[in-house]
Amino acid sequence: MSNETTKREKLSSRLGFILLSAGCAIGLGNVWRFPFITGQYGGALFVLIYLVFLVIFGIPVMTMEFAVGRASGKSAARSFHELEKKGTKWHLFSWVAMAGNYILMMFYTVVCGWMIAYMIKIGQGKFVGLSPDEVGGAFGAFVSSPSEMVGWMILACVLGFGICAGGLVKSVEKVAKVMMTALFLILIVLIIRSVTLPGAGDGLAFYLKPNLNAIREQGLFTVLFAAMGQAFFTLSLGVGSMAIFGSYIGKEKRLFGESITVTILDTCVALMAGLVIFPACFAFGVNPGGGPGLIFVTLPNIFNNMALGRLWGVLFFLFMTFAALSTVIAVFENIVAFAMDSTGCSRAKACIINFFALVVLSLPCALGFNLLSGFEPMGAGSVVLDLEDFILSNNLLPLGALAYVLFSVSRIGWGFDNFLKEADTGSGLHFPAKLKYYFVWGLPILLIIFYICGYINMFVK
Repeated sequence: MSNETTKREKLSSRLGFILLSAGCAIGLGNVWRFPFITGQYGGALFVLIYLVFLVIFGIPVMTMEFAVGRASGKSAARSFHELEKKGTKWHLFSWVAMAGNYILMMFYTVVCGWMIAYMIKIGQGKFVGLSPDEVGGAFGAFVSSPSEMVGWMILACVLGFGICAGGLVKSVEKVAKVMMTALFLILIVLIIRSVTLPGAGDGLAFYLKPNLNAIREQGLFTVLFAAMGQAFFTLSLGVGSMAIFGSYIGKEKRLFGESITVTILDTCVALMAGLVIFPACFAFGVNPGGGPGLIFVTLPNIFNNMALGRLWGVLFFLFMTFAALSTVIAVFENIVAFAMDSTGCSRAKACIINFFALVVLSLPCALGFNLLSGFEPMGAGSVVLDLEDFILSNNLLPLGALAYVLFSVSRIGWGFDNFLKEADTGSGLHFPAKLKYYFVWGLPILLIIFYICGYINMFVK
């Protein structure tokens, strides 16, 4: 076992570890979901509540994932096998973790393809001269085309696995450094352009000023649940997506401080995305709706009416592509590591097999907007993507996070003392061990409440 561990690839730098982990956490939810729910649920007050949940909820779970990965030197496919006590069955969770990564990519590759497509379409001037209704119709025609949906999804898979095939240090880490640096630079440029538009101040006020009326209208419980959900889902916790990067680093740094750094980067992107979207929406008098309508209908209309709009549109969707592709690469790396850890196969073989597997597995989502649109698994108007997202977001992620927490703190698992020893190895911030009873009892209870509330929120109207 020790020989296998020494042969494992390692990241060449702490910066690579942080940017890869942040790239996994930073995704499309940061860009269109966070700004929208921030405005909807009370602006700056929602942000403060969200930050509290990150501290008491997100950062501890991330630290536990990193610790399990680093102590085992394995991906989620084998980490529990390495650390569990004899006679226990924690290793069965590895199947849940692997399933979670595959299900995430079954729809994320499709949406990543949308971002690449729109970056190219705007660069080609496809939306120039179109009316707002025609821009909306163009998006409808786009998702209704099976060839476009499947083609762009395959391109996302080619890019992701192509980068993973190049090796951890020479390709994955190097691309992550370039991509994340470019992402932040593009975001800064877009913020400067957006906040200097005439009328942008109203958008900043909507986004950043505390809004007690919104909390009264939505209800305090709804706001708390929304903030808790965003804090949880934004960090990609629960299916070993973070544990893999823990397995790729040395013992030089304590893991609590690393978790804080990754969380800060993730939160900065989310907050900065709002500084792009809301000022632009208010400057051009459009309603900042959420989801695909905001990104693929509202914003192209804004770019059509903005000086040098094609340039800003390309930059925005290049930023969106980097946000999506950084997650795709990080999760693909996890999937490749599953195969390598489980079977001992080469990186190249793992990439080739999983490329074809993910293309096939992603077809239902890609075709769910067209050929399979009659299948409405979550009720009228729903599509395959909604079902896959529900399985992952409302089930595998919260239950997976609960498994990592219980494994790390319970006597029948790895145990709190073993977890703490691993988390506190190296220099940097100590894990707050004085709050042991919160981590042993409070955090698991909080996760169970969150899981139950997710079902209540979805099915009880």
